[in-house]
Amino acid sequence: MNLLKALAAVGSMTFVSRVLGFVRDTLIARVFGAGIYTDAFFVAFKIPNLLRRLFAEGAFSQAFVPVLAEYKNRRGHEATRELVSHVATLLGLVLVLVTVAGMLAAPWVVYVSAPGFADDAGKFALTVELLRVTFPYIFFISLVSLAGGVLNTYARFAVPAFTPVWLNLAFIAAALLFAPYFDPPVKVLGWAVFAGGVLQLLFQLPYLYRLGLIPRFRLNLHDDGVWRILRLMGPAVFGVSIAQISLLINTIFASFLATGSVSWLYYADRLMEFPTGLLGVALGTILLPSLSKSFADRDDGEYSELMDWGLRLTFMLALPAAVALAVLAVPLVTSLFHYGAFSAEDVWMTRQALMAYSLGLLGLILVKVLAPAFYSRQNIKTPVKIALFTLAATQLMNLAFIGPLKHAGLALAIGLGACINAGLLYYHLRKAGVYRPRTGWFGFLFKLGLAAAVMAGALFWAAGGSEAWLHYPVLPKLLYLAGLVVLGAAIYFAALTLLGIRLRDFMRRAKV
Repeated sequence: MNLLKALAAVGSMTFVSRVLGFVRDTLIARVFGAGIYTDAFFVAFKIPNLLRRLFAEGAFSQAFVPVLAEYKNRRGHEATRELVSHVATLLGLVLVLVTVAGMLAAPWVVYVSAPGFADDAGKFALTVELLRVTFPYIFFISLVSLAGGVLNTYARFAVPAFTPVWLNLAFIAAALLFAPYFDPPVKVLGWAVFAGGVLQLLFQLPYLYRLGLIPRFRLNLHDDGVWRILRLMGPAVFGVSIAQISLLINTIFASFLATGSVSWLYYADRLMEFPTGLLGVALGTILLPSLSKSFADRDDGEYSELMDWGLRLTFMLALPAAVALAVLAVPLVTSLFHYGAFSAEDVWMTRQALMAYSLGLLGLILVKVLAPAFYSRQNIKTPVKIALFTLAATQLMNLAFIGPLKHAGLALAIGLGACINAGLLYYHLRKAGVYRPRTGWFGFLFKLGLAAAVMAGALFWAAGGSEAWLHYPVLPKLLYLAGLVVLGAAIYFAALTLLGIRLRDFMRRAKV
């Protein structure tokens, strides 16, 4: 398997999904703005979405894929099919119980996750109602994650990467066609979440069928593979998804700030997630099966080479993304969200959060690459200890920053916490002796920094004044932003080429 080609495939599918995600958020901003109704929806959606990231796409996938890869490579198809059936059956039964419990306990869940809403009875009641509609999403999306783990292990990376498109299409159709039929209209977004979960699961089933791995109802609590996954999954919740726990705590803090704070953080987070998903999630997705196979084959040299390749590619692509988010904060926010009910004040507030997030973007992406290095080796203790320390450090920074910086301080704490997390993961990976960096890292980073600085200067000059972006017509504004993105990429990669770094140097093959 050509890793760079696989990354391009996953990245392109993720790009389509993220672009549609921005169309979705642009419509939400235009139709609903940033206020009481959107605050209620974003809190209601954040809870099942957090559980998705925390358990389904975070802890579950990192625990499931290494064990599944071992079965695939050592035990054959029949044993692998039985493992998938046993895991799917147990997961499905647990998810039914969790979904029912979440819907019944919705008032208490909202009170814990957004206690500031309790002062407004209407806002609180609406959030509870929306949560009850969106909570079943965790059932569907967890099964989607299981199917995606299977497909990724068999190198069918493009299918899981494209799957989120269906959620975005459900949002877009709901906002454009059905919002007037709901009172208040924001309720339509809750049902869009429900429909999106169903569509994503239905989309992946034919691909599992072609692999001969459609799960059957097989409840077997004595399967050794299932228990190994469960033992890995519990601690992996902290090791992989610490940023998501911090985001939920940030929502609690933000619920006490000015109305709109939750929404400003949401829109900034959406912009930050674009490079995080495009680079971090994509790299982690294609690296985990290959790292798991290298560990299963006891090929330490290949394992170290894969890590070095992944880290170099991460720095080369994530650094300019972080710089561009900071420099182009206002062009991005105005082009994507400054329509209808989304005011100029919302632009400036979202910009503050986005610039704070950009300082930690590199750390957020590195965690997505470094954490799988531990879980591919079924090492759970080290990431858990690091995650707990990072969570404590992030909350201390929240307390320190929220006073002077308000909502932007919460975003800054998330980013700096991710950098701490990534730094400690790297330190322990080196300490364990499983990763040995190739020579030339200092010169490589110096060249990247120089190219990023040149790009930043060019973008700052070409973007012009921030105030003007509030008044550009829609089409010229979007074309202007697209031109800036193309300009920045062209200058950055041209500078790298002049400095002797070429993308084709990162071509690499790995076994799956």
